[in-house]
Amino acid sequence: MKTVNRTVAIVGRPNVGKSRLFNRLARKRISIVHDQPGVTRDVISAEIVDGGYTLLDTGGIGYRGKDTPAALTAASEEQVNFAISTAGLILFVIDGLEGLTALDEKIAVMLRRSKKPVRLVINKADFGEEKIELAEAYRLGLGEPLQVSAEHGRGERDLRDAIIAVLGLPDDSTSIRDPASALGVCFIGRPNVGKSSLSNRLLQSDRLIVSETPGTTRDAVELAFEFKGRNGKLYPFRLIDTAGIKAATKLASPVEYFSRLRSLDAIKNTDVVFLVLDSMDGVTQQDKAIAGEAVKEHKPIVVVVNKWDLVEEAFRRQGGFQPYQSERDYREKYETALFERLYFTPGSPVIFVSALTGHEVDRMLNAAVKLNRQQDLKLPTAKLNQVLGYLTERTPPPAVGGRRFRIYYATQTGTRPFRIKLFCNREEKLTEQYRRYLEAGLVKEFDLAGCPVYFDLVGKEKHEPGTPYTGKAARAEAHPPKWKQTEAEGEGDDFPHATLED
Repeated sequence: MKTVNRTVAIVGRPNVGKSRLFNRLARKRISIVHDQPGVTRDVISAEIVDGGYTLLDTGGIGYRGKDTPAALTAASEEQVNFAISTAGLILFVIDGLEGLTALDEKIAVMLRRSKKPVRLVINKADFGEEKIELAEAYRLGLGEPLQVSAEHGRGERDLRDAIIAVLGLPDDSTSIRDPASALGVCFIGRPNVGKSSLSNRLLQSDRLIVSETPGTTRDAVELAFEFKGRNGKLYPFRLIDTAGIKAATKLASPVEYFSRLRSLDAIKNTDVVFLVLDSMDGVTQQDKAIAGEAVKEHKPIVVVVNKWDLVEEAFRRQGGFQPYQSERDYREKYETALFERLYFTPGSPVIFVSALTGHEVDRMLNAAVKLNRQQDLKLPTAKLNQVLGYLTERTPPPAVGGRRFRIYYATQTGTRPFRIKLFCNREEKLTEQYRRYLEAGLVKEFDLAGCPVYFDLVGKEKHEPGTPYTGKAARAEAHPPKWKQTEAEGEGDDFPHATLED
């Protein structure tokens, strides 16, 4: 029985509405839509579960932007050629309001030569046929055109039916895997730290454009692959390569603004975050801010130090860097400095990798598999309270307003992230420094390295004098932890903490 290629590629010249049509068929905003031509560069993909096919969005064919290097333009067209070669059906989109152009005719010739099934799609059909020259469209020799409005949804149902007419209805043998069932990981970091290069290394192909020009990637590109773990088991992954996240104050255009939003959305929709750093730069203030976005979403983090091949080369041929004595010394001091700046990511695994050579890339994925598994652990209530009691006794909380924060009882209420409900005397007595100390202690004691821990505080009820307490907090207060402390201001607070303002 012949297997049908269930990949659909959307192609056409720049600014005819390919990305808007892609988002319409995918039923969510994936590709960035903007009036500026040449916004899409990489091939963007989405799994259309109800249709059982993979949809590809491509860059505009023939774009020659003044602000875009020729190498990037050539690379973008290579990606279009890749999409055409792998597609089982091509949707050739033209602009119904502008009419046919010489570039449209050139693309039509190329598609006819490909011998692939092609459906001609006239987009921007918002005002009726009087605005569209159908006779011109028939001249392309690609059959009867479909008239749609990607912006308003006109003709969407007919287009979906036309796709299924070519591919056939999906069945058990052709249905695709639901992306939600795969382990979602995403690369985040500053522009030009090697996120796309790492993605290509994992995919074992040049699916993503790699360039020394910062800002090459604009969309958050989602791709699927499988990885064989140390136990020999195959793990399905859902990989998202994001645009480099710039500071909000340094965004130079609407495209960069939407690229930043897509990258931040990718963090929300993933299971494990790979924070990519440059081995030659160390941890910058922007790296710290980007890590903070992942922490804000309570996502587990694997710190990936890329371009380690440059460090190895420097020590092998150039005598290394002063004042570091060896590659090992450089690595140790880099990691120490890293956690001094990223102090709010307790226990995150640090992997030194090279996208160029593949050094330790497998270890990076194994770390993600382990982190994902750890996120579903159930912490025994008795041990949880025992550990918190030990932590507060070892380093008592500081006095705030003459009184110290006190924990009466703790219980786990959720995972992804670990949510711990703390019954306490007063929520406002827990300082940010001491919160981080408790989080780091739990991460270490329960081997949750890299997993976020979130505290829900339940303070003691405020009541009139003489009114008895009720509930767990009252029973716990009758038997408080035996802290070795005094109520003097700050006594016992000798644990070294940094602050968020550092």
